[in-house]
Amino acid sequence: MLIYFLFVAGFVILIKGADLLVDGASSLARRFNVSDLVIGLTVVALGTSTPELFVNIIASINGNTGIAIGNIIGSNIANILLILGVSALVYPISVTRGTVWKEIPFSLLSVIALGVMVNGQLINNTGQNSLVRSDGLLLLLFFIIFIYYTFSIASKMDDVSAKVSVTEYSLLRSSVMIAIGLICLTIGAKWIVDGAVQIAASFGMSQSLIGLTIVAIGTSLPELATSVAAAYKKNVDIAVGNVVGSNIFNILFVLGISSLIKPLPFAGSSNVDIAVVIFASLLLFLSMFTGKRHTLDRWQGGLFLVSYVIYIAFLIHAG
Repeated sequence: MLIYFLFVAGFVILIKGADLLVDGASSLARRFNVSDLVIGLTVVALGTSTPELFVNIIASINGNTGIAIGNIIGSNIANILLILGVSALVYPISVTRGTVWKEIPFSLLSVIALGVMVNGQLINNTGQNSLVRSDGLLLLLFFIIFIYYTFSIASKMDDVSAKVSVTEYSLLRSSVMIAIGLICLTIGAKWIVDGAVQIAASFGMSQSLIGLTIVAIGTSLPELATSVAAAYKKNVDIAVGNVVGSNIFNILFVLGISSLIKPLPFAGSSNVDIAVVIFASLLLFLSMFTGKRHTLDRWQGGLFLVSYVIYIAFLIHAG
């Protein structure tokens, strides 16, 4: 019973740790005269991916590769089908031309690249299917390119800084918040991974299934809160930008770091899940041209949610 309590408590601590880390780091950056643009594109943007990052670091160190890969793939699926589905039901989401033609295709390209990397045996008929350290380095190089592109585009926008709200604390308080945030992230991630491993063993489920469902949804809660709140406040482009950016960060940065820690073996059955990420990304892209142009309407949000329910039902049945 204790392990289940710690598993649930781990998500609470993990998310609170991410909030403290972002608030403390943003305040510290402001005290050192770092621009709102840089804060928004680094500290705040990375903040929503820190739960996935810390869970993957702990899972990689412990050798729980099914959770590490499942967490990222499952989070990316939940980000599009679940989070954008709910957000669109709250308020129709209009999307800028840049997000439609650049960020969404880049997100799609990143998951296709991942699919190629983890299928070396299938493509080359040699070696084994895994995400090795050289793949991790390549993912991180793509991530640097993406960050450079983001900065170059955002620096030309006049209203970026207006979207970033930073509360400035004292140097000591900011440092303490960062330290506590890191501690909470580490403890929360460990409890989640340990709990996921035991739950999988208790119910005879694979670690990959737990990673794709419970862990993935739990670590996506920051994105859910941010996107739904943005949709409610009608800051609708933030809702889509947050999700697409998080998906890119998850694959290029989080999996890049994870595979550097320890190569991640890849089960052939997980190709189905990668195909679902590709399907979800394509569905999002095509939704921009059906109905009202560059808008995710409520009926499309409902379609996304139905697709997610079907996917989860398939996982449970297959698992």
